[in-house]
Amino acid sequence: MKKIKVLMAAGALAGAMATQGAAFELGVVAFQMSAETQARCANTVGAEAEKLGWTTQVLNSNGALETHASQLDNLIQKGVDAMILCMSKPVQFDAQFLAAKDAGIPVITISSGASPHTLFDVTPNEYVMASEAAIYLLGTINFEGNVLLQKFESNTGARIRGEVMDVVLKENPQVKVLGEHSMARTKSWQDDVRNGMSALILQNAGNVNGIWSSFDGQALIIDDILLEAGMKKGDVSLVSIDGGQEVYRRIKDPGSMMTATVAIPFEDMAAKAVDMMKQIAVDGKAKADLVPGPYLFIPATLVDKTNVDQFLK
Repeated sequence: MKKIKVLMAAGALAGAMATQGAAFELGVVAFQMSAETQARCANTVGAEAEKLGWTTQVLNSNGALETHASQLDNLIQKGVDAMILCMSKPVQFDAQFLAAKDAGIPVITISSGASPHTLFDVTPNEYVMASEAAIYLLGTINFEGNVLLQKFESNTGARIRGEVMDVVLKENPQVKVLGEHSMARTKSWQDDVRNGMSALILQNAGNVNGIWSSFDGQALIIDDILLEAGMKKGDVSLVSIDGGQEVYRRIKDPGSMMTATVAIPFEDMAAKAVDMMKQIAVDGKAKADLVPGPYLFIPATLVDKTNVDQFLK
């Protein structure tokens, strides 16, 4: 009888240990990992989660709305313990976010915008970054001259950046917008930007003083177009937002048009998202005690020739 009790106790202990050792399963989805920033975000989330011993599934929607919806649906049906989404679209995927909430799956987004169905969005302050980039660009042309704009309306952050740029331009009428292109496609966005901006640059050859783009991936393509046209650093100011080693290299490169970017600490934001998810979903802390409101703001830094060496690896 004593032996049976010992065996039963051992079995109960083994069961408890198995339960405690069951890996926390995290679903990670990036909307378009051909964009360097989204790849950095998703890969860092996966790496940080694995450090905690969590099981992770990192998915790439390749810029397709249908794929993104399907991946979210599958993770919800699978019953993952939590989800962290990079550059998702709360408006387009409200149904999926609601389904996750109803299923008791906590969701944190990164640079996606707020949703009533998620815990919060980890993001830099888009309004602060946008105004800093806009004012910097105008400063490089002494607040007069001609500019071209490359926008993107489908992402919340990029749209805010464009709207803030419009406000700054409205207050500086001596700066004229010769033309603007709005990126419409997400799956083949590189071709979209190249085609649209090539036409604008050709039409306004010799008359452009500055170019603003809503994110660095666009700026790199624009820089290539300018270089192909035989332009040299100083001929045109090119300013954007996001940050990354290729952009920093070009800011440093005397042959590139890239002038400045506002660097978003994507790795820091991703790590913070994982840490917050642990505190809320695993440790049981209340979201309201950690993050007041729908956003957790992480500061960004303007990078130009004066400080780029600090960011180059």
